[in-house]
Amino acid sequence: MFIVTQLIGLAVIHAYTPQQAQVEINGSLQNVTYDPLPTLFQQQESKCNIQDIGWLNNFNCIYPILIAFVIAIAVIFLLSRYKFTGLLRAWFFIVIVLVLWLTVYAFEILVPWEINYTLALIIPTIFSLVVAYFKVLKRNIIVHNISELLIYPGIAAVFVPILNIWTMIVLLLIISVYDAWAVWHSGFMQKMAHFQINELKVFGGFFVPYLSKRQRAELKKQKMLAAKSKIKKLKGKSMKVNLAILGGGDVVFPIITAGVILRSLGLMPSLIIVLFSTLALITLFLVAKKGKFYPAMPFITAGLLIGIGIAYLI
Repeated sequence: MFIVTQLIGLAVIHAYTPQQAQVEINGSLQNVTYDPLPTLFQQQESKCNIQDIGWLNNFNCIYPILIAFVIAIAVIFLLSRYKFTGLLRAWFFIVIVLVLWLTVYAFEILVPWEINYTLALIIPTIFSLVVAYFKVLKRNIIVHNISELLIYPGIAAVFVPILNIWTMIVLLLIISVYDAWAVWHSGFMQKMAHFQINELKVFGGFFVPYLSKRQRAELKKQKMLAAKSKIKKLKGKSMKVNLAILGGGDVVFPIITAGVILRSLGLMPSLIIVLFSTLALITLFLVAKKGKFYPAMPFITAGLLIGIGIAYLI
């Protein structure tokens, strides 16, 4: 699911890449840049997405993002602290509708045929409202994971235009330090995940069911017994399945990084980013011990930085 989301993210970011078109102005043809991203989500014109703007300006570009990040964390913390679940669910619903709308609309841009403008607005609106309803109000792990595949590409499409490679690297390092502190020191991430899953009933991230070696052996044994048995119907044996949780930030930041590389260096370097972020996540799952919490971003950031280095070399 992780790698599928990354690839969907690249497609969405490609769809919203600004295009140049020749337009006749005052009797002469001029190149005009057209931004496919809907006006509501467009950022003010900024030099922050330019690669060579100097270190000081790169750091200055980080401040607004960090401030927004801190404010969002603080608001979620306060609403969670005082159990404003209704307000939080409404917030989740609105955000989910908006970013799902962006993702679906991006695919309408990518299709090789022209879609009626009114219809192109109606389709993502209906889709996003229906999916958000079932995600927020009806708990279902399948609907949850499928919707997550489309949510993070929409979020990434908003942030990619205001970042460049250097600001992205700084942001990844800061987020990784915060993630490690929030998991290993303060336990904030565990508390937030517990609150979202058990009280809010809405969680931003993937649920990945997995079986231990003992459970896999038991499952194999049951399948063999079922195959050998002449009885058509066997009473099912219940089995407790473990869930690995991958937070939304662990998914969206690699997409944003790959998107920034896509616009800066091209498709192949961005696919290298996807490959190394996926390998980093696989490494984490291999070394992780059952029942323990791990911050994923330090591992993923390490993979992303290696990927960025290789992308620059090719």
